[in-house]
Amino acid sequence: MATQTYGPDTTTDEVLADRDLSGRRMLVTGGTAGLGLETARVLAAHGAHVIMTARDAAKGERAAATVRASAAGNARVEVRELNLESLANVRACADRLIGEGQPIDVLFANAGVMACPQGCTRDGFETQIGTNHIGHFVFVNRLVPLIARGAPARIIITSSAGHRISDVDLDDPNFTRTPYDPWIAYGRSKTANVLFAVELDRRLKSRGVRACALHPGGIQTELGRHMTPESTEAMMKIIAAAGGSTRFPNKTIPQGAATQVWAGIVADADAVGGRFCEDCTVAPRNDNPSPFSGVRSYALDPDRARALWTRSEEWIRERFVA
Repeated sequence: MATQTYGPDTTTDEVLADRDLSGRRMLVTGGTAGLGLETARVLAAHGAHVIMTARDAAKGERAAATVRASAAGNARVEVRELNLESLANVRACADRLIGEGQPIDVLFANAGVMACPQGCTRDGFETQIGTNHIGHFVFVNRLVPLIARGAPARIIITSSAGHRISDVDLDDPNFTRTPYDPWIAYGRSKTANVLFAVELDRRLKSRGVRACALHPGGIQTELGRHMTPESTEAMMKIIAAAGGSTRFPNKTIPQGAATQVWAGIVADADAVGGRFCEDCTVAPRNDNPSPFSGVRSYALDPDRARALWTRSEEWIRERFVA
C-alpha cells in the first residue's frame, strides 16, 4: 500500500483497501449524512469501533443502522448526541466520553455548516464561526486526554477551499462591526479550522498526536442546505473575482470523504501533521488568486494560529493545557 497512488477520484474504499481497523476506536462528528456518514461507514466496514455524533439522537440511530448494515462482524457502532451550537451540550458530551475513559485513536472533526443566514449559537457566537470552529475547539480539546492516551493518534479537521475567501477576524468574529456576508463568514470559519489544526499539531506532536486540516472537494451534501440561487451566484462571483474557474468538477461522496480517511489512517503522520490536505495529498501553499486550490499562507501562519488559540480561549472563558 505504501506505493499506492491516490488522487481526486480516489474513493474511501480504495483508500482502505486491505486495511484491518479491528481494535481501533474512532470518532466522527456529524456522522448522520454526507462525508461523516460515509467516513463512519467505511471505517466500520474495516472493523473499527466507530462513535458517530449527531445533533438529533433519533436521526443518529437511523444513520448508525445503515452503517451497521455493512460493518465488519467485529465492528462496533454507537451514537452520541452532540450539538456544536451549544457549548453546554459540547462539554456534556465530551465529559461523558472522558468519564468512560476509552481511548480514541482518530478523531474526525467533520461536522459543520455553510453559508447560512446570519444568526448566533446559543452562546452568542456567529453561527458559522461558533459551529465550525468554537464548538470543535472545545470538544476536541476536552477529549485530548483520551486521544493522547492512544498515541500514536490523529485529529483530522474538515476545512474547505473556502478558507481562501477570507482570513479570520480576531477582533470582530461575530460581525458586530462588519456587514454580515455568509461567504465571508464561511471563509473565516474554515480558515479558523486550518489554524486550529496547525496550533493543535504543534502542541500535541511531542505526545504522539498529529493534527491536520483538509479540503474534501466540491460535493453535493446536506452542507449545502442553506444554498439559494442568490448565495450560489454570490459564491460564483467571489470565485470569478479571484480569477478561478466557476466550472469545477463535483466529487461523489465516497471521493469527497477519501481525503479525510487517507489523512487519518493511511498518510504518513509526519507528512500531514500541521498541514492542509486535498485530493489525498498535502496541498501546496498558493497565494495566487487563481486557481482556486491549494492553501493560503495565512491559514498556516504559526503566529496567527497561536493568536487564534489565545483569542478562542478568551471567547469561551476556558483554557486548555494541550
